[in-house]
Amino acid sequence: MTSNLVRYSLPFAVVLLALTRLSASEPFLEKTNLFEEETDGFVCYRIPGIVVTARGTVLAYCEARKFSTADRGEIEIHLRRSTDGGRSWDPPQQVAHIGPRLPRNPYMSKSKKHKELGGPNEQTVNNAVAIAGNDGIVHLIYCIEYMRCFYIRSKDDGITWSRPVDITSTFDNYRTDLEWQVIATGPGHAIQLKSGRLVVPFWMSTYKEDVKLKKAVGVIYSDDDGNNWERGDLALRKGGEPNIAELADGCVMITARNGDPRNRRMVTFSRDGATSWSKPEFIEPLLEPGCMAGIVSHPGTVESKPHLLLFSNPDTTNRAHKNRENLTIKLSEDGGRTWPVSRVLQPGPSAYSDLAVLNDGTILCFYESGDPQTPRKHGRRWAYSFLTVARFNLQWLTNGKHHEGE
Repeated sequence: MTSNLVRYSLPFAVVLLALTRLSASEPFLEKTNLFEEETDGFVCYRIPGIVVTARGTVLAYCEARKFSTADRGEIEIHLRRSTDGGRSWDPPQQVAHIGPRLPRNPYMSKSKKHKELGGPNEQTVNNAVAIAGNDGIVHLIYCIEYMRCFYIRSKDDGITWSRPVDITSTFDNYRTDLEWQVIATGPGHAIQLKSGRLVVPFWMSTYKEDVKLKKAVGVIYSDDDGNNWERGDLALRKGGEPNIAELADGCVMITARNGDPRNRRMVTFSRDGATSWSKPEFIEPLLEPGCMAGIVSHPGTVESKPHLLLFSNPDTTNRAHKNRENLTIKLSEDGGRTWPVSRVLQPGPSAYSDLAVLNDGTILCFYESGDPQTPRKHGRRWAYSFLTVARFNLQWLTNGKHHEGE
């Protein structure tokens, strides 16, 4: 497949010089809280996503929950921008569905029916997923009430956005596999392949009891820069909250949250990011506590293999929300088969996370963090009250050592 995209590139000598300097740099780790509960009129902020645009701008976005911590209710998508690699940030702005309000989703699980999920006039804007296009366009896909999906784009690095386009019909094409009552993109970020294809993973579910398949992961994709969207093959049965990365050989990997008793992340691979997904595997080093994870490709350094894969999630198999803790970064040099490097980024309460990489190789992790005392104060089951961005390099992750072959 050919692509008409204009790609931003640098001379090889410049890239090599940058990687040489990176490989010789000292380890560093810096953290900044971007969103805090009970500020700006919102009870809490959750579900982080982060991308780096072709021009180097960092976009960090999340769900701003107005009246309660629940997954449904009055929820907006808020975004902050950084033009200096995540050192400083513009004030938050509301993006996504600013316009006519849509009906609420009447379907919900039995476990949620007793919870306060807001009144009939509230609106849930959820699961925003951005793609940093190779041509400088930023694509954003988001859901309304877990039942409709919209697409917008920005040509100025997230300052302004186009009018939303309803693309729910693309997801309706999956109803032959699963008569879904709930859809949710990501969360986190999606990707553009080297071919130019935009690929967005999502999960879908039904609360009906008399069906063979209740939950699954699929993808939608676009080969014309977001103007039209198509459904791909069913990627994972019984999976949820998928994350995606393109590997060095062009193969695409999806890793997904799941309820399997093995308590390990589920993964599948595709040659084109849309069809012929491989038989699901459970990767032993990637623990699964029933929580979103982050995954991103990294160009590597002159001291390492030229293509690395980074992964983030709580390093535990305890599935209780209150026990999500010890957010850990792991590194693979073989396309996600083995993960010999592992380091705790956030000791204590920490949950959902997403990853991005700056042009100089600096790694960004945008994640939920908190204080163990928070549940006592609020009487809730989880302790993360901040959305935090961490900046660090490979030297910090490897502790200054190269781990190939260990």
